[in-house]
Order: sequence, then structure tokens, then C-alpha cells
Amino acid sequence: MAPSFRLSSAPESADEATAHKEIYDQLRRVAETFPSAPSLIGLPCSRHPDGWYTFTNGVVSSMVIKEHLTARATDIFLTTFPKSGTTWLKVLLYSTLHRGTDELVAHSPHQLVPFLESQVFVNDRIPDLSSLSSPRLFMTHIPSQSLPNSVATSGCKVVYLCRDPKDCFVSLWHFWNRFMPWDIDEAHRQFCDGVSQFGPFWEHILGYWRWHVEKPNQVLFLTYEELAADTLGQLRRLAEFVGCPFTTEEQKHGVDRNIVEACALENMSGLEVNRSGTITIVDSTVPNNTFFRRGVVGDWRNHLTPEMARRIDEITKSKFKGSGLLLHPQFLQVKRE
Repeated sequence: MAPSFRLSSAPESADEATAHKEIYDQLRRVAETFPSAPSLIGLPCSRHPDGWYTFTNGVVSSMVIKEHLTARATDIFLTTFPKSGTTWLKVLLYSTLHRGTDELVAHSPHQLVPFLESQVFVNDRIPDLSSLSSPRLFMTHIPSQSLPNSVATSGCKVVYLCRDPKDCFVSLWHFWNRFMPWDIDEAHRQFCDGVSQFGPFWEHILGYWRWHVEKPNQVLFLTYEELAADTLGQLRRLAEFVGCPFTTEEQKHGVDRNIVEACALENMSGLEVNRSGTITIVDSTVPNNTFFRRGVVGDWRNHLTPEMARRIDEITKSKFKGSGLLLHPQFLQVKRE
């Protein structure tokens, strides 16, 4: 079985390539009018009109996606704030849809389910996604309010995974430190100020949470902590939501348990493709092993001062007040009636 994104290998015609470049160039000129923000790890950062920040090329890609991706009712969108368990969610859902884990050995999670804004809609290209068979599986960090309108109106499925902001921040900081030094105090200040990739963090979560509350049959809201505590139970819930539940016979033969085991961090990080392989993000070659670290709930305690943790908790409590999202002493929980 081939990777999820089997895009047309036919080259664009000269006219198509020119037209696509003109679209990107026009939106780059628009993005130049947006407010700039303190750079993230030394790279230019822009504020999207919808109220979030990211690298300028990501803002441009998101605008192209909004105008040129039309969702189908059978699509499944995986959505996360960066470093919230994205890689884990990709392999769990991919393996569930395809009822197998063989592809995990030969392909990295980001080959099987690439990011729309940094692997698919890049390099002045508007790909033809119409040839992809259903259900199409898409991955993005784009906040809910900036997705194509057709995502909401089509009734397609949206799966959102969030994480304790302290662990999320620490994971972000470690990730970018693989590429260049980033002072943790400065990183913490920017994160708390809402200047982070596809941030502010809290508004990103609340956008998808409110959508879930309004339309629970369209938007599934998961937390990393619940997924870590009961991976099998949450996988079954995920499979049910996307319309491919594990049958009694499959559960009897351990199909779902095998997926959980194969997709565990220690198994995924040990695969040769993830130890030594690389992928292309925009125009940079990134080692696959940068996407695997510890994945431990509560690892923030090893990196944040009490004051740093207190500041994030204060913001979280204030932002989530009255929303139904609760900050548990140990992990983020969802208040479900």
C-alpha cells in the first residue's frame, strides 16, 4: 500500500507553473503588508489577519490552501498545534485506516501524511489533490478560523490533538534547538506572549474546542495525556469517529493492539527510516530523528523553573475559563458530560 499522498507525478505545464507562481507572488505581496513579529529562531515571522503567527512562507501557504483546497465530505483533517503529538497521531490514524503497519518500516510518518502547508502547498505549487482516493487524509497546523471554508461546510471529519502547554512548549524549544541555539527564557517569553509558530497556543486550542462543542460529530477533540494514559481506548474511539471501527473479530485477533504497539514512540524511533532518513520541509532537508524525543507526560518539570510553569498555568487558567477545558494537576482533561 502506497503512502497517503500519491500526488500526480506529471509535471505542471509551463502555463500552469506560471499561473501558480503568480498566485503565490500576489499573496507574498499581501503578506508583506501584515504586521511583523519578533523573529522565531532568527527567521521572519508574520501575524496573519486571523490573529496568529508563523513564518512568512507558512502564512502564504495557508492563504493558498484556503483558496485552492476544496474539502470533500469523506476527507479527514488531522490538526494540531506544533509539537502536540502530531507524529504519533499521524501513524495511529494512518495505520487504522489502512489496517496495517507495514508502511511504517519504509516511510516516515511525514511521508505517509505530509503537512499541507510545508510539504504539499510549497515551492509555488498548487497540487492537484482530486486524484487522491477517499478518504483523503490531510495534516495541518493551521488554526481553525483559517482553514478553507469547505472544511466546515462539507461535513468532513476533523481530529484535533492538544497537549499540556508546558510540555508542548518544552518540546518546541527542544525541536528548534536541534537547528540553532534558542535561549529558553526568550522562548518562554515569546510563547507566553502568543508569538509562536501557528500561535497563540491557547487560541489555537480554543478554536478547535469550540468547534467540537458545537459539532461533536464533525470534530473529535483528543488530548495527548489521555492518549498516553489509554492509547488502546482512545484509538478505538478515533477509529469509531472516522467511520472504520475495529470489529469484535479484529479486536479478538489483536489488530488494534498491534497498531498501538507498532506506533509506540520507542518502536517508531527505532526504525531505520526514522533513525537515519530525511524529509524535505519547504526547501530544507530535515532528519527524521528530529521528530522523536521523549514524549513523556510531565517532562516540563525537568526544564522549567517554578515561575515559568506558574506563568503558563496562569495564562491557561485565564484563557480556558468557562470553556469546559480543565487543567488537571497532572494533565489536561476535557470536561465531558
